[in-house]
Amino acid sequence: MKRLSSWLAANASLFIIAIAVVTFFVPDLFVWVRGTTQTVILGIIMLTMGLTLTTDDFRILARRPLDILIGACAQFFIMPCVAWLLVRVFQLEPALALGILLVGCCPGGVSSNIMSYLCHGDVAFSVGMTCASTLLAPVMTPMLMELTAGEIIEIDAIGMFLNILIVTIIPVAIGCFLNYTYSRNAHFPTIQSLMPGLSVICLACIVGGVVSTVHDDLVARGLWLFLWTFTVVFCHNTLGYVLGYTAGRLARFNKAKKRTISIEVGMQNAGLATVLAGNFFAAQPLAVLPCAISCAWHSISGTILAGIFLRSGLRPK
Repeated sequence: MKRLSSWLAANASLFIIAIAVVTFFVPDLFVWVRGTTQTVILGIIMLTMGLTLTTDDFRILARRPLDILIGACAQFFIMPCVAWLLVRVFQLEPALALGILLVGCCPGGVSSNIMSYLCHGDVAFSVGMTCASTLLAPVMTPMLMELTAGEIIEIDAIGMFLNILIVTIIPVAIGCFLNYTYSRNAHFPTIQSLMPGLSVICLACIVGGVVSTVHDDLVARGLWLFLWTFTVVFCHNTLGYVLGYTAGRLARFNKAKKRTISIEVGMQNAGLATVLAGNFFAAQPLAVLPCAISCAWHSISGTILAGIFLRSGLRPK
């Protein structure tokens, strides 16, 4: 099981894409991943995140407040603004616009910590940014959606706040409590080692559920719909990396922190965006498509970027 978990973590993108392709041809495979079930699955993903966090990870928020503040401001300013601009440049239809805006307004993704480690970034800073953006998400995501998408559809800000609280903060808090309570148990490290694999399986289930939901639209509108949406996701993600790195340069961060803020800003919690799209924009089923594509692409692009950073210099100063 440990080897399987490690393999899934190392090949997360390929596994998720494989599940998406299989589900496209067998759409009933993940038809059960809807509504409450989808929310529970995301809660499990956030629980796995909490199980790997320690009290030292949260102390980073107090020890490096300026770094975390700069990172959080970049996270919640750059990605929503880029999404808003892309919606207008590409003249997206309302459903797709809602999806890309939702991805932009969500906090950073959990896998960004792994990418920061792989490229010799500042892992402590990465974990601190992920913690901070996740803690801020119940307030920032509904507020930013109201600002960017309020003219497209009425945003249930209170409902979104409560939903994010339930599926992110509470599971992470439970995971942290279990980690703090049982960290000295002989079997607990084994449980922790299985969490990355479980997280990948859960994310694949969410993507499979999305493909089941939008299957008929994809068939009816063909490859063009997928390619058009992927182009927007690609631009959003890539500009996030570039502008995140630029923010690090403006803040005069060292190379390790610039790498980290680039990855943290560019990689979003698209799994959360997918669940929120399903729960709050059910009347616009295509809203989940940019979220699902982001789930897979952010992992792929993050791996590619980490490799580019490594080739540019193994040990940043």
